[in-house]
Amino acid sequence: MSDLTDLYQELILDHNRRPRNFGSLTEANRSARGVNPLCGDKVAVHLRVEDEEVKEIRFEGTGCAISIASASVMTESLKGRTCGDARNLFERFHQMVAVDDGPASHPPEMGKLAAFAGVRHYPARVKCATLAWHTLRAALEGDAQAVSTE
Repeated sequence: MSDLTDLYQELILDHNRRPRNFGSLTEANRSARGVNPLCGDKVAVHLRVEDEEVKEIRFEGTGCAISIASASVMTESLKGRTCGDARNLFERFHQMVAVDDGPASHPPEMGKLAAFAGVRHYPARVKCATLAWHTLRAALEGDAQAVSTE
């Protein structure tokens, strides 16, 4: 288990140091902003959705390693998926990081997102890991009001 924990930590550090899909998206047709007042994380999620498919997704922001890495892995996981799939993945990710259901909390189909499962043991960090996801949900719904984890 220690090797797996080390691998997950390395994945989070790598995505923090070199976030994927980071930057603005000039052709975005859905966007939202979010903030975690507890630790100061800020994120903006930009989507280009066509025929209910996430054709392009990018994010901008500042924050802790967990917040940035979560946004980075999220964007990799959602590009090319339907909006329905994105909403479903949001629910599964949130369940994984917020609720300890034993082995059910570590579904193998989560891929790289499984690296964040241990966050549930640190309640203050759950908000860091889910900020980009809540912001994504607001963007999908066209909610222009800023998202807050409070």
